[in-house]
Amino acid sequence: KSGVFAVRQGPPLEANLRRVVLGQDARNFRPQSAFLSLISTGAKHAVASRGNWCISGDWIWRWKDHIDRSFMDKFNKLPEMETKSEIPSIAPQLLTSTVVDELGPLDMRCGGCGAKVASSTLAGVLARLDIETRPDIIAGVASADDAAIFNPPPGRSMVQSVDGFRAMHDDPYVFGRIAANHALGDVFAMGATPHSALAFVTVPHGLRHKNQDLLLQLMSGALKVLNAAGCPLVGGHTAEGAELALGFTVNGTVDQAQAQRKSGMQPGDAIILTKALGTGTLFAANMHAAAKGRWLQAAVASALQSNSTAAEILGSHDVRACTDVTGFGLAGHLIEMLTASEAAAEIKIGELPAIDGAIDTIRSGHLSTLHRANADASANWLSDQGARVDGDHRELMFDPQTAGGLLASIPEEKSEACIAALAEAGYQHACRIGTVKSMASGTLIELL
Repeated sequence: KSGVFAVRQGPPLEANLRRVVLGQDARNFRPQSAFLSLISTGAKHAVASRGNWCISGDWIWRWKDHIDRSFMDKFNKLPEMETKSEIPSIAPQLLTSTVVDELGPLDMRCGGCGAKVASSTLAGVLARLDIETRPDIIAGVASADDAAIFNPPPGRSMVQSVDGFRAMHDDPYVFGRIAANHALGDVFAMGATPHSALAFVTVPHGLRHKNQDLLLQLMSGALKVLNAAGCPLVGGHTAEGAELALGFTVNGTVDQAQAQRKSGMQPGDAIILTKALGTGTLFAANMHAAAKGRWLQAAVASALQSNSTAAEILGSHDVRACTDVTGFGLAGHLIEMLTASEAAAEIKIGELPAIDGAIDTIRSGHLSTLHRANADASANWLSDQGARVDGDHRELMFDPQTAGGLLASIPEEKSEACIAALAEAGYQHACRIGTVKSMASGTLIELL
């Protein structure tokens, strides 16, 4: 009946949660039965009541107004930031010695190598991580050398890619998994086998033990994905910065004759997409608290689905060209493929698969910050020739994808079997979205 009760129930709730975790009995909580209520009735008049007692008047409204304004002033009238010269005198009152020792001067954080995470923090995390290795890695994380050393498998070419981004999910373990899966996508798109990876981590400025816990959760999630892909972590760099970010340089190996390139599309080929679109708009909507829980779960599930098996299935169905759909969106990456292949394409807008909720968030205007730049870059290459194209589905083509699916060109006669195999392997949204055509003047992509 009063918001203050929600606040007052916080401490006993926390205490009981701690007791339950420790195997102790929870304690009963009895809220007070009578409380004072001040209720405005309009025209600067109010009623005060407690139990069976009540009184009203303009002075009650002024009393309530004073209480409300005093409460809001705590949030609106903030104290001035102390200057550098004042920090030493207030430090004993505001900061523990541990905070001062760990963070150093409060008005400056170093750049350069002074921004690296402390060696003790990093060592503590590495000691608790399950880092796998392989026989052809001569020097990796365990040896603490300045660089990794590995022997390329005989008769195979090396593939290397780098990718990373700032956190888009507030769970560092989940974010670590998504970032690793995203970075591996380029290797899988090339038809290559992951070999090893280097990490580049940025953690927010903070206390050493807090950053150690954050780093442990982040890298535990990343290693779950890397280890499952047979891609040992062989080193990296960890620094402090404004916000959490994670990237990887991924090494892979491939038989050069079987490498899947962006070029190679041929007229008549079916264009296959293995995952639904929409992670960009859904993550953007989530930042504004405008995405339903089930929508966000669907976006995370899509970003966590590996492209490894999809790449194998495409390869077994004579894939002619392939790439992964990421930051430049479906349109941007398809234009790269068509340009490299000197071909054009017809895309059926209505066939584009969308993650649950993506059309809703596009319709409500929650677009990724890269969305408009993607649309502008693709504008001169798209044409609907007067066709009545669904505008919201059209916008899906420009949505930047995090750990998106694979986009491939498959011989027409292999397409149905390929899509069936992808569906059986768990790629439920895999479908044919269009057809490769001969290069025409001007337009690369015709929307149907």
